[in-house]
Amino acid sequence: MAIGSYGNIRPADCSPEDVQIILNYTPSRDVTDNFILTELDAPTLLKPYFNNTQTGGNAGVEILGGLYNLTLPAEQFNALGIYTLYLRPAQIRTVITDCGVLSALPNVKGIVIDITNVPVQYQNKFVPQGLVGFRVEYLNADGSKIPNFFRVVTSSFFCEPVVTNEINTTQKSIRYRYVDGNSNLIFLTLSPSSSPTNKPNATPFIGQPNQNIIISNTFFNPVTIEIDMVEYDISSLAIALYGNQTKSIDDGIYTIYDSENNIFRQYNLYEIRDQFNALLYEVRQSRGNNIDFSKNFTTITS
Repeated sequence: MAIGSYGNIRPADCSPEDVQIILNYTPSRDVTDNFILTELDAPTLLKPYFNNTQTGGNAGVEILGGLYNLTLPAEQFNALGIYTLYLRPAQIRTVITDCGVLSALPNVKGIVIDITNVPVQYQNKFVPQGLVGFRVEYLNADGSKIPNFFRVVTSSFFCEPVVTNEINTTQKSIRYRYVDGNSNLIFLTLSPSSSPTNKPNATPFIGQPNQNIIISNTFFNPVTIEIDMVEYDISSLAIALYGNQTKSIDDGIYTIYDSENNIFRQYNLYEIRDQFNALLYEVRQSRGNNIDFSKNFTTITS
């Protein structure tokens, strides 16, 4: 017997333009105060994988979904330390032009946004029904964000203001009506925006004119990736422990080779004795870039 259970978790297939990548760098885990935050250019670093004939999709045109290639720029990842990448939905910061109702449907409340106040790279989102499902978060007057509070866009259409007469009064009010052509104003309806039936006067807050807001998509959940840039990895440690090695008796040069018998490191081995020729220390000193290439493993062992 079916119980009607189902899931709605799906792999993300959003465009890299819908993603923001925040980079946090710290030289060690002990440094937690003076961290460095920068934003990386997601469209140039993040590339989606496309289906091919083996995956069953339309080859070269249909995004595989859930699988992206992330390039780490060498000019950013050039120091030892801990890099934390925070991938989040792109945030569109703008301001509410007005909060109003539709002239034909006074019960429909929403916020009005002037598209000219939207960053240029995101203005293509502000089209009819282009923001449905987006999340709206609100900022206080001091610039802080109202925590744990958001609204969801349920519709978005171009609009224009109209002046209407109030009933039983000489006052006039500004309302809005949808337009089919292009407009600099877009009317967003939000959820929740209607009063509960058990308390009709409790109107949900949807913002106020001139309030700064953050609009972001809900195409994927934020992801955090931690990358440790270290001087030695597991492979290099394995080479030092288990790789081929030679020690020149004549000059005391100690050489370690990688898996292909290339010179990996070289050291000078020598002893320090006192004036009575008593052994005090045995020293292994790195030769750095002063490599003696005559210590070729193949030449020595052949």
